[in-house]
Amino acid sequence: MKHSGFWSILGASLLLGSGAHAADLHWARSWGASAQAPTAAMGAFPGSPTFNDQTIRQVVRLSGGGQEVRIRVTNEYGTKPLTIGAAHVALAADGGAILPGSDHVLTFGGRTTAVVPAGAPLLSDPVEMTVPALSKLSISLYLPDEVDACTCHGTGMETGYVVAGDMTGAAALPGATTIAVRAEISAVEVGSQASAKTIVAFGDSITDGIGSTVDADRRWPDQLAERLLRWPGGLAGRLLGHGRAAVFVSNEGISGNRVLNGGFGDSALSRFDRDVLATPGLGYVIVFEGINDIGISYMPKADGPFAAFMKAFAGPPVTADDIIAGYKQLIARAHQHGVKIYGATITPYEGAGTYSPEGEAARQAVNAWIRTGGGFDGVLDFDAVLRDPDHPGQIRDGFHMGDHLHGSDAGYKAIADSIDLSLFK
Repeated sequence: MKHSGFWSILGASLLLGSGAHAADLHWARSWGASAQAPTAAMGAFPGSPTFNDQTIRQVVRLSGGGQEVRIRVTNEYGTKPLTIGAAHVALAADGGAILPGSDHVLTFGGRTTAVVPAGAPLLSDPVEMTVPALSKLSISLYLPDEVDACTCHGTGMETGYVVAGDMTGAAALPGATTIAVRAEISAVEVGSQASAKTIVAFGDSITDGIGSTVDADRRWPDQLAERLLRWPGGLAGRLLGHGRAAVFVSNEGISGNRVLNGGFGDSALSRFDRDVLATPGLGYVIVFEGINDIGISYMPKADGPFAAFMKAFAGPPVTADDIIAGYKQLIARAHQHGVKIYGATITPYEGAGTYSPEGEAARQAVNAWIRTGGGFDGVLDFDAVLRDPDHPGQIRDGFHMGDHLHGSDAGYKAIADSIDLSLFK
């Protein structure tokens, strides 16, 4: 109740601008999920889903609001053209339903159907739709033809729904099955009369949110977006007359990702242009990646089912100097585009299955460079936030999910709360 005045101001501001034309709007990415190639099932890990004459309905939470939205559909890893038979966007309700009166038809070049070429993304036309910050959107795609090579983001952290036939405009989806991936969508962009800048959170599974509560938006980039909304320098401050641009957050973490080698998702060096530099409204990037490079390079020899799983991580072992050289490449590319890039220290992992003393020495060497090397425009010391003061090689109890590697809701909150928001002025 104590925030009701702010939300009233927010709603009034958005409604006042609802008649703006797309050409007059500032566009920024308000939600993202990095595209990945299809994967086969590996042990307990399911393979990428397939679709045929089905509707996929997916829920995303926006980090910032505006007066228009457009959806980025992706077939970037598809092996044949992707046919979109119909597409809708609405405000989401519980259980795959939509809020009455909020449904909008999506078009592509003025048409309600589209064919996305293999290897390509496709932006929808802008839709006039007032969306508050932190609101949840329901995105429905009808796929009339067989899709056997889904371009998905493997870690959804939000339940998706699949039902037979074209149900894109349905108010509810009784009998739907569920999926745990992001299928065929990779971004939502928001247009607003006021300017906005986007922070890209660029990392691996700790950014992707493994260990956080599903459907609760408890990943550290989610919780950072909540802080930014309340911050006097963010949307609240802009509405109250501080004159600063709103700041959105796009989560471009991929579970299992590495700086130098591919495997689960293209490497950070490979995907940086697409997932970071091509972001509409890009203002800042936070690089929080490297633990998989270290863990896989130095881990004890795997056996059993884990050994089969580790075959997905191809490429030669890397050193601390190799990882630092990779960071320098990302820094140079960001600076070439006038973007501020902040480095986050790699968090502890003693007790995890990939831990080794040699890997710990490499982690310390990389962190020392992040803190003192002067390459990044600023340092976010996530290692200091999560480590146990009595055993600094480990994450403190309560801050990890039980595997000594990935955060818990509380651990991710601690990360988000530690970030100095003045970096995003």
